Amino acid sequence: MPSIPTPIYSDRFIPSRSGSNFSLFNAPPASPSSAAASSSSSTSFNGYSGKGSSGSYSALLRELLFESPVIGGSNRNIFRFKPERQWPQHEEFDGLLPRTNLAGSRKFPESYSKLLDAPGMEDDFYLNVVDWSSRNALAVGLGSCVYLWDACSTKVTKLCDLGMDHSACSVEWAQDGTQLAVGTNLGEVQIWDASSCKRVRTMDGHFQRVGCLAWSPSLLSSGGRDETILQHDIRAQRDFVNRLTGHTFEVCGLKWSYDYCKLASGGNDNRLFVWNQHSTQPILKYRKHTAAVKAIAWSPHQNGLLASGGGTNDQCIRFWNTNSNLHLGCINTGSQVSNLLWSKSVNELVSTHGYSKNEIIVWRYPAMSKLATLTGHTKRVLYLAMSPDGQTIVTGAGDETLQFWKIFPPLKSEISDVDIKSSFSLGRTQIR
Repeated sequence: MPSIPTPIYSDRFIPSRSGSNFSLFNAPPASPSSAAASSSSSTSFNGYSGKGSSGSYSALLRELLFESPVIGGSNRNIFRFKPERQWPQHEEFDGLLPRTNLAGSRKFPESYSKLLDAPGMEDDFYLNVVDWSSRNALAVGLGSCVYLWDACSTKVTKLCDLGMDHSACSVEWAQDGTQLAVGTNLGEVQIWDASSCKRVRTMDGHFQRVGCLAWSPSLLSSGGRDETILQHDIRAQRDFVNRLTGHTFEVCGLKWSYDYCKLASGGNDNRLFVWNQHSTQPILKYRKHTAAVKAIAWSPHQNGLLASGGGTNDQCIRFWNTNSNLHLGCINTGSQVSNLLWSKSVNELVSTHGYSKNEIIVWRYPAMSKLATLTGHTKRVLYLAMSPDGQTIVTGAGDETLQFWKIFPPLKSEISDVDIKSSFSLGRTQIR
């Protein structure tokens, strides 16, 4: 019985290049001998010949790639690789971080756009008495009183007077901008309704002043001079639901990450800690700073990226990847770092400084090159907040003034619901 031939299958695919237009991709054309060989081997399939359909196929391919027919498109360089751009590296700063786009430039103001007198503003590095709400109201603690300044109408309202023995050591708006938390020198955390100017609740638990506050959707965190952090659930009857311990001196910086999964804290013990929502002990401990860590800021552009700044004996801004527990880089600013804030629209951040230069500096990240140095305060720039549209910052200092600076571009994908331009005409007014 004659054997039936078995077909041979191969895993190699050898394409026919007779229908390829190599000039479109800036590739050398095939030699005449190979082109002739390819032409003689072309076959037909369902009535379309490989040779005859090459022109139509190439034209269709050009239209799909370039959305219009290519005219004389023999020199279009598609998928052409270029050497990676070399970025200048700052001393002590590594380049293993996401890069920002350097294209384009913008002008920075030479002076503040508006100034508010704030008589009685404390020249105390460990306090946090300025915050800007999502409803465009600026809260300022001055002595025993807390004032609200409406950025749209420029109206000033006294929210509360805590009394002779009390003083406001920290203020922090809830996310919806309707309630304000106030930390006092006696260890209380008070919740105030902004529209009615009435106190909603008072929570105890700290034994000394409360210098920093941070809201998450479900918790209000407070840091005290008693070295502890308390987690308050304002829906619960108890004053606090958790006490976080680890710092050995005053807690002066608190910030929740943008996804509210991590809480960063800084203290006068030169420590930077990271906690999760349920921990009572820090999950990450950083000890590279050599002075108090008040300046803390989470990046809105990269999950887990944390910036921190040290006081007079440190003067450094450091960057941490809290997802991989890596120290990414450090830059010495030459001055006490009191606050840090990331731009919402571009990969930049602003730092404020005390001893000895009293400056405001805008940095490009990750190169950490200076984009602008702003001066206007005559004492340490200790307080910093950002407008809800992310374009303007307000700085406060021991010179008893609040200064407004428009330094960041608007968000491209978002139109602000508030208009604050009319209130930022040049001039000097008083907040109380």
